[in-house]
Amino acid sequence: FPVTIMSKKKSFEENLKELESIVSKLESGEISLEESLERFEQGTKLYKECKEILSVAEKKISVLTESLKEEELS
Repeated sequence: FPVTIMSKKKSFEENLKELESIVSKLESGEISLEESLERFEQGTKLYKECKEILSVAEKKISVLTESLKEEELS
């Protein structure tokens, strides 16, 4: 049976830094096509994770902003 290790999710900043590194390597043109495809796939996963983290943050901000508006009306 394969052993699965629970890894903590990386922060937005960690994901973004890694994504920027991947983009830089892809733009350099110094890696093989195969490695480029692997990096691109990894980059799309990181992008989706970043987008999800931002979406959650936006929802929290929206809820907090609404609660402030409600307090001002009281």
